[in-house]
Amino acid sequence: MKTMDELTAGVPAGPAVDPADVAASLTRALVVLDDDPTGTQSVADLPVVTGWSVEDLTWALSTGAPAVYVMTNSRSLDPADAERVNVEVVTNALAAAERVGRRVAFVSRSDSTLRGHFPVEPATIADLLERAGTRVDGIVLSPAFPDAGRITVHGTHYAGAAATGFVPVGETEFADDKTFGYTASALPAWVEEKTAGAVRADDVIVIDLAALRTDEDAVVAALSAARNRAPIAVDCVEENDLLLLARALQRAEDAGSTFVYRVGPPFVRARIGQAPRAPLTAAEARPADFAPESDAVGGLVVVGSHVGLTGRQVDALRAATATPEIVLDVPSVLDPARRDAHVLAVAERAAEALGDGNAVVRRGGAFVAGRDAEESLDFARRVSAAVVEVVQRIVAARCPRFVIAKGGITSSDVASRGLGMSRALVRGPMLPGIVSLWEPQDGPAAGVPYIVFAGNVGDDDSLARVVTTLNG
Repeated sequence: MKTMDELTAGVPAGPAVDPADVAASLTRALVVLDDDPTGTQSVADLPVVTGWSVEDLTWALSTGAPAVYVMTNSRSLDPADAERVNVEVVTNALAAAERVGRRVAFVSRSDSTLRGHFPVEPATIADLLERAGTRVDGIVLSPAFPDAGRITVHGTHYAGAAATGFVPVGETEFADDKTFGYTASALPAWVEEKTAGAVRADDVIVIDLAALRTDEDAVVAALSAARNRAPIAVDCVEENDLLLLARALQRAEDAGSTFVYRVGPPFVRARIGQAPRAPLTAAEARPADFAPESDAVGGLVVVGSHVGLTGRQVDALRAATATPEIVLDVPSVLDPARRDAHVLAVAERAAEALGDGNAVVRRGGAFVAGRDAEESLDFARRVSAAVVEVVQRIVAARCPRFVIAKGGITSSDVASRGLGMSRALVRGPMLPGIVSLWEPQDGPAAGVPYIVFAGNVGDDDSLARVVTTLNG
């Protein structure tokens, strides 16, 4: 465990960058392939689509926004399906960009704790760009998310908090992920590990914090020297570091370089020169004028995340507000004889509770393991389908005043299938730099605030604070 002062000892502060200057120099719209919906928590006033037809992407790019988000949900897919989705999105985005006459660059947004399909996703994007005639010089790796305690110093990625200290991310629970696990904390070694040695650690370009803050010309030179998709790992411990990077990247791109970005949530905000938005107030978080009429008193909280922090957040919410919890029992969902009646009962109980206040729907019950990976995946899909159906039934019976989805995969399922939205606008964060509020533009809950709440962000009281704001 190291403190911020220990990690950054001897590194001077960098010159302050005005986000407006970065915004003024932007020459391309960013198309952000977001592998789960939590990537929008650092930005505001941008379009998001849950599908990726040419028509949906044309709508998003036609807004004139400097960045558009595409919810691929690819972190929940196997590598082959993730690759297929990336191909579809990039192909359609290039077609949409040509239709509306905008130049685009591509962002592969993933997890700030290094989980996700790397190198498959950025490599797929690079392949398609090169087939379209654009040489890709480098893959920029910037996983830092300072608002959530994820920072990169001297090429090593850390997780923690200023108050408690930071540990190398390879020593955290995130590195033990059953699907995306790893051992390395130094980004060059991590690249070598994830590419099974195809890319050596020594071949990774590292943009050190000291250089980033003191010698922009040297950073631009390093970026401009990248060739053949060279991985470029970048240090970052605060927002201004990302703005310094954005300025250097723009200079390198203006000189002819092309990059694909593999990044954490706040990178896009800095790259487009958007200043961090203050958390939305109760007045700003109200349903839009076009939201459906409803006699609901409260909002719906759908919990799919299983991390310990989520459990504590739900417990704190219930203790503070006496919010009822309705459990979607997994064994009942997986039992064909009990499934339909159980789903209906959960939906009816939740809809009834919304007449008096808020309601929490949470997956629970005894753990059920499949006999093999294929059966386990089938179980997960069946449970997800049940969650979606519960949300659909609740909205049809009594549309909530707001909907919070806790967990990345849950957020995607609830948005695209439970609420039937294909287009939305990201309005801003509910807490400083985290927890995103979307305004659905279509579907049965159009205009109802939809809050994407990652499982592993915030403190124990964060969910309760968000709900309190939404209740106004």
